Amino acid sequence: MTAADAPPLQFLARPDGLRLAYRFSSGDGPTLIFLPGYMSDMEGGKAVALHQWAQGQGRAMLRLDYAGNGASEGRFADGTLASWRDDVLLLIDQLKPGPVVLVGSSMGGWLALLVALARPDRVAAIVGIAAAPDFTQWGFTDADKALLATEGRIEEPTPYGDQPYVTTLGFWESGQALRLLEGEISFDGPVRLLHGQADSDVPWDIALRTAARLRSSDVQTLLIKDGDHRLSRDGDIALLIDTVASLLDSL
Repeated sequence: MTAADAPPLQFLARPDGLRLAYRFSSGDGPTLIFLPGYMSDMEGGKAVALHQWAQGQGRAMLRLDYAGNGASEGRFADGTLASWRDDVLLLIDQLKPGPVVLVGSSMGGWLALLVALARPDRVAAIVGIAAAPDFTQWGFTDADKALLATEGRIEEPTPYGDQPYVTTLGFWESGQALRLLEGEISFDGPVRLLHGQADSDVPWDIALRTAARLRSSDVQTLLIKDGDHRLSRDGDIALLIDTVASLLDSL
């Protein structure tokens, strides 16, 4: 998608005044909504490729940046899982895109499940890409938790960008309060979970645990043997688009 082809960057103000950035293209529904991962934004390769496909098919799609991420206003360190979930809910409620299909990458997969639980009448289906529900629980050691308790934040290098990977105590506490894998996830729509078995960030068994916890009977888990966490190779993106296309055709 070239800059000329991309939907214009628009903004929606939250009740606290911070403006959330988004790109929306109208078309046939349900509306696809891409939810980026932690410290990611709506200009990532998977999000842009999916939006380009949606535009070519005449499908409605929304991309967005949570507060403190990408083109949205605010400080990243002030964000929590709950506040970013609420950013998504605000955009859905204000833009009124009709029924939606949530496509969530990594943390965005966790947010997709939380949004579906909050708006069960709006969410028609979910696609998770290396979805990472409950990563504040299984992704942190006792030493990590002790450091968060004493320092209030953890900074680690990341292969995905120049900035350090920052986790705040507020985000961790929010995640712990919104864990999903210890009980039933009461969503009944179709769910597709794509996960690479070479994922070094989110173990692929998380996809199986998520599938087992979902109440829906229409859940499919697709494991890519040599796929990494990002699943952003051409073949991975083609699989994502095929998965989304098939899911939309079934709704």
